[in-house]
Amino acid sequence: MTNTQVSAVRPKQPTAPPAATPRTSVRDRGARLLATFFLAPTIVGIVVFTVVPIVGSVVLSLFHWNVIDDPTFAGGANYREVFTDSTVLVSFGNTLVFMVFAVALQLLIALVLALAVNGRMPVWLRSVFRSAFFFPLVLSAASISVVMKYLFNQDFGVVNWGLGLVGVAPVPWLTSENAAMATVVLVYVWQQFGFSFLLFVGGLNNIPKEIHEAASLDGATGLRKHLNITLPLLSPTLLVASVVGIINALQVFEQPYVLTNGGPGDATRTVVMVIYESAFEQLRFGEASAVGVLLFVLIMAVTALQFRLSRRFVHYQ
Repeated sequence: MTNTQVSAVRPKQPTAPPAATPRTSVRDRGARLLATFFLAPTIVGIVVFTVVPIVGSVVLSLFHWNVIDDPTFAGGANYREVFTDSTVLVSFGNTLVFMVFAVALQLLIALVLALAVNGRMPVWLRSVFRSAFFFPLVLSAASISVVMKYLFNQDFGVVNWGLGLVGVAPVPWLTSENAAMATVVLVYVWQQFGFSFLLFVGGLNNIPKEIHEAASLDGATGLRKHLNITLPLLSPTLLVASVVGIINALQVFEQPYVLTNGGPGDATRTVVMVIYESAFEQLRFGEASAVGVLLFVLIMAVTALQFRLSRRFVHYQ
C-alpha cells in the first residue's frame, strides 16, 4: 500500500477552531457592552418599580404603620385580621364575580366584532371600525366613569330617559346591588374590549386562508368552520387575551370607585378599593400591604392555572 493510499484510509484528525483574533474579541466585547447599555434602563426600571415595591409590600405587611408613628412589628397579625374582616372577604368575592363576567363578556364581544370586521368589507371601513373600537381604551377610565355616572343616573340619566320613551320604568342602575355590579361590568367592558379586539384581528389575519378554503370545499358552514377551525387556530391569541383580561379585571378600581364608591353597601367594593381605603383613608399601611400581597398571590395562582390548562386547550400551528 502506497503512502498516498495510507493517508487516504487514515481518519482525519479534528481541526481545532480558529483562534480568536484581537479584532474579533474586541468586537464581541463591544457588542456585549452595547447590549448591556440598551438593557440597563429596562432592568433598572423593573427592579426599581416592580421588584422593590413587591419586596417592600411583603415586608410592610408584617408591621403596623400609620406613617405618623414608627412601625411596629406585627408578624402575621395583619393577615389574621384580613381573613376575619368581612369587608375584605366580600371585596374578594366581588372581585372574582366581576372578573368572571367582565372577562367573559369582553372576550365574547371582542371575538364577535373581530370576526365581523375581518369579513368582506372595504379596507377604509375596516380601518374606521378598528379605530372606533380601540378609541375608548386610550381614554382615562376615571373620566369615562364620570360621564357614565351621569348617563346611568336613575333620575335624569340619558339611559333611563331613552327607556322611558318605550314605556320602561326607570332602572336604579347605580343604587341597586345587582344592577350596580352589572353597570360597572358594562362600563368596564365598553372601555377594555378594544385591546382584545385588536389581538383577535391580528390572530385572524395570521390564519392561512387556504385552510378556510379547504374547509369550504369539504362543505363546512360558517358556524362549524369557526368552531372547528378558527377557534382552535386562534387559541394562542385567546390565551393571551384571557390572561391579560383577568389580570386587569382583578385590579379594577376606577370604575367602581367613581360610579358607586363601592356601594350600595359593599356590593361593588373591590380588593383594590379596600387597599386604597385602608392605606390612604385609614392610614393602615400594614393591613393594606397584607391585602395587596394576597391579591398578588391570587393573580399569580389564577395565571398559573390558565397556563396549566392551556396545555390541553391551546393548539399551536
